[in-house]
Amino acid sequence: MSKDYTRLLIVLLIAYIVGLIVGHVFAILFLATLGCLIWQQQKLLQLLEWIRDPDKVEPPETPGVFDELSREIDRYRKRYKKRKKKLSGYLQQFQMATSALPDATVVLDDDDRIQWANRAAVQLLNIHWPQDQHQRITNLIRSPRLIDFLQNSDQEQGQTIEIKSSLDAEVYLSLRIVPYGKKQRLFVARDVTRIQRLVEIRKDFVANVSHELRTPLTVMRGYLDTLLQNREQLPEQWQPSVKAMSDQTNRMENVVNDLLMITRLEELGKVDTNEIVVVPEMVGRIHEEAVALSGDKRHLFEISIDPDLGLRGRNAEIYSAFSNLVFNAVRYTPDGGLIRIRWYADEAGAHFQVSDNGIGIQAKDIPRLTERFYRADQSRSREHGGSGLGLSIVKHVLLRHRAKLHIESVVEQGSTFRCDFPKDVMTSISSDKKEHSGQRI
Repeated sequence: MSKDYTRLLIVLLIAYIVGLIVGHVFAILFLATLGCLIWQQQKLLQLLEWIRDPDKVEPPETPGVFDELSREIDRYRKRYKKRKKKLSGYLQQFQMATSALPDATVVLDDDDRIQWANRAAVQLLNIHWPQDQHQRITNLIRSPRLIDFLQNSDQEQGQTIEIKSSLDAEVYLSLRIVPYGKKQRLFVARDVTRIQRLVEIRKDFVANVSHELRTPLTVMRGYLDTLLQNREQLPEQWQPSVKAMSDQTNRMENVVNDLLMITRLEELGKVDTNEIVVVPEMVGRIHEEAVALSGDKRHLFEISIDPDLGLRGRNAEIYSAFSNLVFNAVRYTPDGGLIRIRWYADEAGAHFQVSDNGIGIQAKDIPRLTERFYRADQSRSREHGGSGLGLSIVKHVLLRHRAKLHIESVVEQGSTFRCDFPKDVMTSISSDKKEHSGQRI
């Protein structure tokens, strides 16, 4: 830098002396300054050409700032080449590893256009790389469910959907979208045909066995009820056995009915209905039944209900879900315990909440509570007469209504079960009544 200043001062000094000699100092200084600027402009253009094409153009070799700039640029360029080579190696390793995956993997941009795809995408999705680059994935996989899933993938991160393959109707694919980087998404498809078939076999088996059990159980219960109605004619030593058989038959009937209901719920999709569920009246009926179920236990009930808040959904299914939660609280809360029932709305949506100060649930058991026949405590569950299917029914009902079940519990302190419904299924009971009354007029 000092050399450049020294050179400039020498040029200006020479121009000043020449100006004094010829009698035009300012003119000569102006011409000298203009010459320096033109010279620097030429060096800058030479530097720019060298940056653009270093293989054909030589950098400026003038000592000073241009020489230092050339060296710094050359140093950064070499460093960039090393980094680029390193990143290219990582990218190549990633593509090799991803290409070897059995799952179809496709990189999408924020407009759902294909940026890259592995080999498995050909067999599962009929997507060829690089022939299909920049194609919209919805143009190659035509499925309304996929379009809806892509549009809502940000809100449903971590969720998966299953669709039939466009190449083979008997092949089922599980689709998942994972956002990453800057406005990019990883689209992963997995062949779940075998799992789907096993699920269908299980569903069919449960449904068939449950259906076949209904008739013999009905016959058995009929005979047992007859014997119990005439128990005075039975030998005294038989009466406890007949009572136990009747209780177990009733329990088996409840299990069969619950299994059939779960099977039916699994086969149905999301609820699409304008049926109005008058939740306040429903909760009132459930409360009356819960008091009767409580009996001598004399539980205390605290009810808080929004009287104008209703839902759009299936009345029978909502009743089944809400009653299961309340009756479970009655079964697992000690005598004289407190059970709180709330039905309210906030900015997130509508909520049905049941809290108790009962036996509570261990943290490790909470994630599995909605599995079929899962019991956090086998002895207590059987003692209280639960079938092990109640929370599974609740889960399936809520899934049908696009709702979620939230569980909090502390052992020996109590539990809270909350059903969270989206805003778009909420409705005002009073406004609906006015609307219907207006239609009748």
